[in-house]
Amino acid sequence: MFYTCGPNEAMVVSGICRSPPLMIAGGRVFVIPCIQQIQRISLNTLTLNVKSDKVYTRHGVPISVTGIAQMKIQGQNKQMLAAACQMFMGKSEPEIAQIALETLEGHQRAIIAHLTVEEIYKDRKKFSEQVFKVASSDLVNMGISVVSYTLKDVHDDQDYLHSLGKARTAQVQKDARIGEAQYKRDSVIREAHAMQVKISAQYRNEIDMAKAQRDYELKKAAYDIEVYTKKAESEMAYQLQVPGGPNRRRPASDSIGPQWPSGTHLDGLICGFHGQVAKTKQRIEEEKMQVQVVERTQQIMLQEQEITRREKELEAKVKKPAEAERYRLEKLAEAQRLKMIMEAEAEAESIRVKGEAEAFAVEAKGRAEAEQMAKKAEAFQQYKEGAMVDMLLEKLPLMAEEISRPLCEANKVTMVSSGGGEVGAAKLSGEVLDIMTRLPEAVEKLTGINISQVSSRTG
Repeated sequence: MFYTCGPNEAMVVSGICRSPPLMIAGGRVFVIPCIQQIQRISLNTLTLNVKSDKVYTRHGVPISVTGIAQMKIQGQNKQMLAAACQMFMGKSEPEIAQIALETLEGHQRAIIAHLTVEEIYKDRKKFSEQVFKVASSDLVNMGISVVSYTLKDVHDDQDYLHSLGKARTAQVQKDARIGEAQYKRDSVIREAHAMQVKISAQYRNEIDMAKAQRDYELKKAAYDIEVYTKKAESEMAYQLQVPGGPNRRRPASDSIGPQWPSGTHLDGLICGFHGQVAKTKQRIEEEKMQVQVVERTQQIMLQEQEITRREKELEAKVKKPAEAERYRLEKLAEAQRLKMIMEAEAEAESIRVKGEAEAFAVEAKGRAEAEQMAKKAEAFQQYKEGAMVDMLLEKLPLMAEEISRPLCEANKVTMVSSGGGEVGAAKLSGEVLDIMTRLPEAVEKLTGINISQVSSRTG
């Protein structure tokens, strides 16, 4: 009879002519009924949620770790498939998963015990690789291969991880406050600088306009001097040279009085007089031009003084106050930045000291508890049955209290007597004592220790 299986399972045929058994992963096989037997084993991938609660690390800090592992029975490797068939044949997938889970959890706990909390929390990849490596080397002997392992969660009940994050959180907050303060400082400085540039540009424009006006007036004055000089010279030349001017002699026909001959002394006097008058007028015009030049020069000097005054006013009213304001803002921003830095550093130092104190307290508490448990273990090892009897005798009052608690919480008790026993409180206390007398028998059944015999030997 032919049997087939999918790629996710394997068949094992045993019996006559099948020694060793035939193993087939995904395929078909012929089985002779009655003399041969066929069995199946699953090759599906198993997802395991590996939890390790309150495992003590190398420094004694209890943490809880959760990992996710993917594993399967290797069907392509004949040796691994044979080992898996020997160990898991006839078991269901949940049973196989439970065996693998317990093995993997043991390795996970062992690795946690050899690492610190910081190493596990900060380098999860390294922790996952160690668990994967150790678990793979052990599970491969069972025919199981670990496909992947990933650390899912790390947490603790002592706020140790939270304390580790406080220092980093404080550092980030400090850097953020410092960056914000520096940005505000730079923004204020840039704003003041922009205002200074704006006002300086405005005053520079006014100064340039005044300089342009001054250059215009200088050139205009120079041109006017040249024009007026040429004009005066031309006028004097005209008066001296044109007919009918001051040197013209009247014709004989026009004269009424006596006629003076040309070339006489009087004619020379008249010509000299007119020449003197012309020279005087020319000097007057020149003096007028000089006066105008002086006036223009004075105006130019006044404009230059006005430009100088405006430059000084610009420096006094804009540059100096702007520089002073910028210096003040820079100092304020620097002081604020230093203040924030010091506050952040103080806060970080406080958190660090507090975290160290809490860690020390947790560590001291753990050492004390461990020492207490060790002493208890030594005491039990030394006294054995006597220590156990002593512990049971210490717990007897508590057990009696718990036994009598339902009676204490009863609001009303009605007792009916048949006349052959105690009645009242004695009856109730007697029932409690009767239950207490049965405790040694129950302890002997549970632990195998006879309290009466041990008490007699220790006494």
